[in-house]
This record gives sequence, structure tokens and C-alpha cells, in this order.
Amino acid sequence: MVGLGETRADRIAALVAIRDSHNKHAVVEKSGVSRGHVQEVIVQNFLPKPRTGMQHEDPCPTDEFLWSIAVARLILPPEIHLQAPPNLSDDFAPLLDAGIDDWGGVSPITADHVNPERPWPDLDILKTVTESRGMVLAPRLTLYPEYIVSKDISLSLDPARSFNADQNPWIDVNLRFPILDRSDAEGLGRDDPGAIWPEKVTAADVVLDGAEVVLVGHRSTQWYSGSNNKPPTIITAATRTSIDSRSRVHEIIEGHRSGQEIGEQEIIDLFRARGPEVLAIAEYANHLREIAVGDQVTWVHNRNINYTNVCTFKCKFCGFSKGPLSLNLRGTPYLLTLEDIAQRAVEAWNMGATEVTLQGGIHPDFDGDYYWHVTQAVKDAVPEMHVHGFTALEITEGAKRNGEDLHSYLTKMKEAGLASLPGTAAEILDDEARAVLCPDKVNTEEWLECHRVAHEIGLHSNITIMYGSVEHPEHWARHMIRTRDLQKITGGFTEFIPLPFVHMASPIYLQKRSRRGPTFRETILMHAIGRIAYHGLIDNVQVSWVKIGVEGARQLLRSGCNDIGGTLMDENISRAAGANHGQKMSEDSFNALVSPLGRTLVQRNTGYKLLNA
Repeated sequence: MVGLGETRADRIAALVAIRDSHNKHAVVEKSGVSRGHVQEVIVQNFLPKPRTGMQHEDPCPTDEFLWSIAVARLILPPEIHLQAPPNLSDDFAPLLDAGIDDWGGVSPITADHVNPERPWPDLDILKTVTESRGMVLAPRLTLYPEYIVSKDISLSLDPARSFNADQNPWIDVNLRFPILDRSDAEGLGRDDPGAIWPEKVTAADVVLDGAEVVLVGHRSTQWYSGSNNKPPTIITAATRTSIDSRSRVHEIIEGHRSGQEIGEQEIIDLFRARGPEVLAIAEYANHLREIAVGDQVTWVHNRNINYTNVCTFKCKFCGFSKGPLSLNLRGTPYLLTLEDIAQRAVEAWNMGATEVTLQGGIHPDFDGDYYWHVTQAVKDAVPEMHVHGFTALEITEGAKRNGEDLHSYLTKMKEAGLASLPGTAAEILDDEARAVLCPDKVNTEEWLECHRVAHEIGLHSNITIMYGSVEHPEHWARHMIRTRDLQKITGGFTEFIPLPFVHMASPIYLQKRSRRGPTFRETILMHAIGRIAYHGLIDNVQVSWVKIGVEGARQLLRSGCNDIGGTLMDENISRAAGANHGQKMSEDSFNALVSPLGRTLVQRNTGYKLLNA
């Protein structure tokens, strides 16, 4: 408190004492980071209040208040945040100039009970003032991000041990999941409007339609991937957003505009964008989309054939597979016969499909020839059908079980009729994240090698990224850089497909070890930054309507996307994880999605050749 009769020397002594205590009690976390116990210092100016013993005293002079903030910033370690309440100053913008980085708790609902005569500023005003100083307003939790996000994401593996005294002493184990459930990838508060409740699921009455679980109890009203809740409106009709020319985002965009490729740190910095910076990134990505592919929005008529949900692998995010990790979560294991698969391919062809997507679990009884037989069954039934199938995990495992190298195995699969590979099984192409999400799956280099060999023998594939579970922006950046580097060598990737994590029935979420998927801001940024990062190398960025829904997909088509994927008859994997979308979209439904944008819907094949254009 400043202005109670103390001297400047008194204030300096108090700040030095806080600093010394912070340093004295610093601990080295498991990640190697040394952190003290003071996460913030609040510098507050004295104001006399009616009916109190000091009601006739003078308020703290503004210059003394600002001096105290500035000195606090100089004395305190940089990791300690500095806060000043905005409602106690008639002009609170200078508080930012003096060195604060936090406004404290500001409520649009409740009054400041200590200073009820001083109402909180409207959040829009607070946002405008913050942005006028070249900063952005972001919500946080009671705990600051540095105390939430660990450098070692393997701490997410065991909630009973995570953040104990040897790893992170700042969070009680019982608070670990409530904090994780309400935070975004940077450890700040989720900025989508609405309420959050931890998800509870029970078995659905009807199984094998893909939706084998239903939510029970409280339902969150905040948007999340796979939900029916409408996302916040962030991207509207095309506009030109102005951002501060001093900002890092402005610097990166202008650098890219002049021909500079964005690197890992630039990608990370773009993912930290908020407020008008998000709009600026989306607008620039949309400009690049116009340059690359014009205004057409493409789609493919396809059918998913998930031939089995039995899997020997233990991916901690998967809500689809029936294996030891998921026996208590959902219903009946199944394995389609070759006749079933062939019949589904015929049905798809008769309904106008040009592609079948073949994916499934790694069944313990499969040998490497199983995938060859599946491909042959489809091609025998419908010779003209494009077979888009088998993840890097399935291909690698098939080759291993047959004792063949990847080149020989993929060549044999191509001769059987395999035409392209999906990018799934990529999840996050960073082994730190994979150690948490899928420790026994193909690692980053194995995924990249499978796709490198596929491209070498003439099989195209795509890049997917599953984001919003346990990873952070640096992992997203590494994923983009590694796949971009491969694309520079092979040119074999046809599209980039971000896949937001669907949490509702995912084992890792139900075990309280992950976030609840990305925020919608993060979703917009993932698609837009992907467009920027791959510009000149990959022309197509696809939005997954299955996971994001129609309202969200429309905004993403204004953020750099040009493709809305497939009709996806019988999509089961997202549905099994709790998504409300899925199963099928018709051409009329796609038209209804695209027409408000004033863009043309055009059917394509898997290789992006336009049909009936």
C-alpha cells in the first residue's frame, strides 16, 4: 500500500525484503527450473474512504504511486508479476507504462467489496486501454502460467504423483486437474465464454454407430472440439485489422510478407497471439490462401471404413480402440470381415464416393499381409475406388510383422491398389509429447521415415496434428518444422489437417491427465499459422468439420483454409471420443456451410484434381 505516510526508503526496504524472501525459498523443480514462492506483488494506492479513521487524509499522489510501481519492477526479479488495481485510478493506462503486467481480479458481476465506491472498469475499456499500449488482454487463473506449465510434460503422466514436492511444490495434487481443465496451452485461462464442468460419461444404449458414450451430469456451455456449443465469433467478414507496428506479430507477418520463412521461435510467438493479433494472423493467412488456391472451397466424397476397434497399443488419448486401457470405458469390440469391407466399398461407390479411407486398430491377430488383403478386397470390388489407407503405425507394424523393409512393403501395398496414406498417427511429432500420449507407438522419426518412403515410391500423403491435450506451442512449432523439412525434400504431402483433441471420452482426460482440447482461439491460430508456415510448399489446409462443427468451420474458411474434407460416411473415431458431429455430410450441407462466404464449392478427388469444375 502506497501513501499511508511511509517514505520512499520504507517502500524500497519492503520490496527488497520481498525479493530476498522469494530468492531464499526458491526450489529447483524436477524440470530444472528454480522458482521462488512469490508469484505477484500488488502495488496499491491509498484512497481515503468515507466513515473510516483516515477519511480526511490525502490520497496517494499519482507520481508517488507510479514511482513505486517502477521501482518495484526494477527491484523484483523478472519472474515476479506486478499488479495494480485499475479501479483505483481515474486514468489507469499510465500504470502499464510504469511496469505492471497484471490488472488483478476484475469482475463484470461482483463489486470490489473493499472499495465498493470504485466500480471495476468495463472489460472492453480495459481491453482498449491495454491494446493502446501495444499489449493484449488475456485471462489467467489464480495461479500464474509459470506455476502451471512445466518444462517436463511427462508430469502429466501420473496425477497422483504430479506436482509433488519433488516435482512442483506449488500445487496440491487435488487442485492439479481443476487447474489443467481450465487452462489453455500456455497455462492461461481458457478464453472461450461459458461455463466448464468436468466431463462424466456413461455407455450409450446403442453401440457400433460410433457414439458409444454419452455425457451425463453437468454439461459445459463453453465451446470445445466435438461439442454442439457454438464457438465464439472471432473471425467475421473480411476486414483489415490494424495491430501495433511494435508488436512481435506485426514483425513476423511483415518479415514473411517480404519473403522470410518463419522459423520455430516465430511460430511459437504467433501461437501466443491474442486479441487483434489473432485477427491479423487470420487475415494474412486468408490472403495467402487466395494467392495459393483462389476462392474455391473443395471437398471429397468419401467413406471411412474403420475395420476394427481392437488394438494392442495403449495410446492414452484414444477413445476408439478396445484394448486393456479402455475396457471399462465403452462397448463391443468388432472386426469386419473382408466381405464386409468390400460391401461397404460398393455401397460407397453407389452413393457417389470416390475414396474410401481405411484405418483401424492394430489387432493382435493381424499379420502384415492383412492390410494387403483389405486393399485387394476393395479394389476387387470397386476397381475405380481410390484407396486412402493405413497410418504410419499400421504400415510400420505390417512391415515389421512380415519381416520386410518399408520400401518393399509399401511397394507391395501400392501394387495391390493402395493410392495414398493418411497423416494420422502423427499426433504431435515431438517425442517429448509422444512419451505422454502414445509411448509405444511409432516415434517421430519412424513416422517421418514411413512418409518419406511412401513419397519416394509415388504415394502421396497428408500432415495431421492432434493438438490441445498435454502439449504446448513449442511442440506445435516443432511438428510444423519437421514436416515442412520433409516436404522440401519429397513434395509428397498434399494437405495440412489440424485435428483438435476431443476430450470427452478420451482415457487421458477421464484419468485427469490432460486439458479439454484447444480453445477456439488456438484452433483458429493452428489453421492460420499452418497456412503461413507451409506457404509455397503445401497449398491445401483442411478444416475438420467432424471435430469443429459447421459454425467453427465457416470461421476457419476465413482464416486460411480452403478445404472441408470429406463426407465421411461412418466416421467412428471422433464419435467414439465423444464428438457430436460425424457420420455424414451431404453436398447440400457443404453448400450451406460455404455459400454465406460468397465462395464456390467444388468437388475434388483425393489428389486434389477438381471434378465437374
